[in-house]
Amino acid sequence: MLLLTRKIDESIVIGDDIIIKVVSAEDGKVKLGISAPRDVSIHRFEVYLSIQEENRQAAVNKEISMKDLDSLIKTKKIPEKS
Repeated sequence: MLLLTRKIDESIVIGDDIIIKVVSAEDGKVKLGISAPRDVSIHRFEVYLSIQEENRQAAVNKEISMKDLDSLIKTKKIPEKS
């Protein structure tokens, strides 16, 4: 883990297109501003862990039989090309 010391209004850069700026620091809390491309997901760590767990649960609980899958495919209407 890389540890950096930054003051208010100072930034760090990750790669070529992610900038993290210290906006404020008071009462033991630090407020960060993050500038990144829209295709980069940004979450608080606890939210990220929750998303990962939900994805794991969804993968485990989504067992489907071939018969059910075939039925789903047949009921799905595919738009015709015009």
